[in-house]
Amino acid sequence: MIPIWVLTGFLGSGKTTLLGRLLKSPGFSRTAVIINEFGEIGLDHDLIETSDESFVALQTGCLCCAVRDDLVLTLEDLLRRRAAGTAPPFERVVIETSGLADPAPILHALMMGSALAGQLVVAGVVTTVDAVNGWRTLDRHQEAIKQVAVADRLLLTKADLLEMPATALTARLAALNPAAQLLSASFGDVEANALFDLACGAKAPAELARWLAASAPDEARQTGHVHDAEITCVAIVRETPMRAVGLTLLLEVLAEHCGGDLLRLKGLVNIAECPERPAVIHGVQHVFHPPAWLARWPSQDRRSRLVLIGRNVRQAWIEALLRALEMEVAERHGVAGKLAATGEE
Repeated sequence: MIPIWVLTGFLGSGKTTLLGRLLKSPGFSRTAVIINEFGEIGLDHDLIETSDESFVALQTGCLCCAVRDDLVLTLEDLLRRRAAGTAPPFERVVIETSGLADPAPILHALMMGSALAGQLVVAGVVTTVDAVNGWRTLDRHQEAIKQVAVADRLLLTKADLLEMPATALTARLAALNPAAQLLSASFGDVEANALFDLACGAKAPAELARWLAASAPDEARQTGHVHDAEITCVAIVRETPMRAVGLTLLLEVLAEHCGGDLLRLKGLVNIAECPERPAVIHGVQHVFHPPAWLARWPSQDRRSRLVLIGRNVRQAWIEALLRALEMEVAERHGVAGKLAATGEE
C-alpha cells in the first residue's frame, strides 16, 4: 500500500522552505504532494501550473495538486491517473495543510475513506515548529498545540537563528507529545527520508520501538502533568492479555466519552485470542482505524501498551475504565463458558 504523510505546522513555521527544498531533492522523488491552498508554497520556476488540470509535474519527478474539491476524491483521482499512466508512479503521498489548519479532519477523511482502503494507508503526521517563535505560538494558539499533539515527528525549524539551543521549547514539546520523534533543521535542510520514509507508520517495527518507548511509565506521565494544562499524555501498560471484545468496547467508550478531546491514541495490544500476533490500534479523536495485525511481536516484551494524548485525559479514569471492562468481559466469558460446558443455549 502507498503511505500517506500529513505535513502540518503553524503559520511561519517553515513549511514553505522545507517543501521548496525537498521538492528539489532526489530523495523526495516519486512523491505526490497535495496542498490545500495553491500558491501558499513558493516553488518558483520548478513549479509550472497547468491551466485546467489540478496536477502539475515537477522536474524532480514529483507530483503536486491543489485540493480544490474533496480530499478523498482528489486521492481517488490521483490513483486513477497513476494506474492509467498519466501521472508519475508515486510511492508516497504528502498532504500539506495550511498554517491555521486542524489536522484532525484530514486524518478523519483518510481513515474513513472506504474507497481508499487497500491502496493508501496513513503513515504519520509531521509537524514543523518554529525554534524562534514556537514557545509564544504555543502560548497563544490552540491550533499549534493540537498540531504538536497529533504528530509522529516534530521538526524544529530555524534552529540556525538561535544563539543557544531551544532547550525549554524542546522540553515543552516532549511534554506535550513524548511519543513523537524530534528532529531539527537549519535553513530547511533535512533528509527527505528522515521525515517521509516508505514505512507505513505504526506497522513498521522501528517506529513501534520508538513510540512504544514513550509508554514506559515515569513520574511526569503518571501524574499527567504538562506545561499546557489541559493537554495530557497518558501511558497505559497491561500485563494481562485483552480479549478482542474488550478492545472493541474500550474504543467504543473512548469514542463516545472523549470524542474530540482525544487528540491521538496509539497502542500495541496483546489479544488473548491471538497471542502470537499483536494488534496495532490508531485513532484520532472519535475515529479509529480497524486494528492492524503484525506478523509477530517486535520484541520480547508482550505487554499491551497504549499512549493517549488529549484534553483532560486522566490516567486514573482510563485505568478504572479498563478494569471495569475487563471484569464485564470476564463475566460474559465465564457465563458463555458454563453454557457451552452444559450444552445450554
